[in-house]
Amino acid sequence: MLKKFFTAIGEYIILLGKSIQKPQKMRVFWKLFMREINDLGVNSFGLVIFTSIFVGAVVAIQMFNNFDASSFPIPPSFVGYATKAVLVLEFSPTIISLILAGKVGSYIASSIGTMRVSEQIDALDIMGVNSPNFLILPKIIACVIFNPLLIAISIVFGIGGGYVAGILTGNWTTNDYVVGIQMYMPNLFIFYAFTKTIVFAFIIASVPAYFGYNVKGGSLEVGRASTQAVVWTMVFIILSELLLTQLILS
Repeated sequence: MLKKFFTAIGEYIILLGKSIQKPQKMRVFWKLFMREINDLGVNSFGLVIFTSIFVGAVVAIQMFNNFDASSFPIPPSFVGYATKAVLVLEFSPTIISLILAGKVGSYIASSIGTMRVSEQIDALDIMGVNSPNFLILPKIIACVIFNPLLIAISIVFGIGGGYVAGILTGNWTTNDYVVGIQMYMPNLFIFYAFTKTIVFAFIIASVPAYFGYNVKGGSLEVGRASTQAVVWTMVFIILSELLLTQLILS
């Protein structure tokens, strides 16, 4: 089991080495890159916005309830600050990345896996095309560039969800919430959030690509590879978060 794991790690690193090279034709690469931006990024807007609004509202309501139940008087404005802090530090970078790992990761693994079992990758190799570079690099760069934008949008809409929750419940005033949002937050928190996002984006693009590229068999194996890809992507996201939290915030 351990030997198989380290063999897979070695194959993954070798595949990345082949992928992260200068594209053979920049015009073709640019076309593929723009397609991946649409498939992996733009198509995720709706899911990210929907999730962020409702989770932002839930976080704000929970924060208010916790503060209200406290034996010490806590100003209502801290609902806004606490909601912002939770969204920036944990929810938007990590939970949204885990959601994207399911959506984007399964798409990458299944699309590349289908090309493998239908021998399209073999055809690219025979024609002298660097197939890992051709198929994987546009996906990695698209995720690394576009995912931080998705996370920034998630933070904004999450804060907006908390604002709407205040209006609907009447538990805190708009002025209190806005004052809380405007409270000072260390720049290190923002740096930490977007550093995590970039690392997670790389994992979301590269790990499923490895599983898809190394599929052996037929359509049934493609489905299994997609499931494995999502599971291992989530595992690596959680492990890398622990490492980054220790390195940046400790």
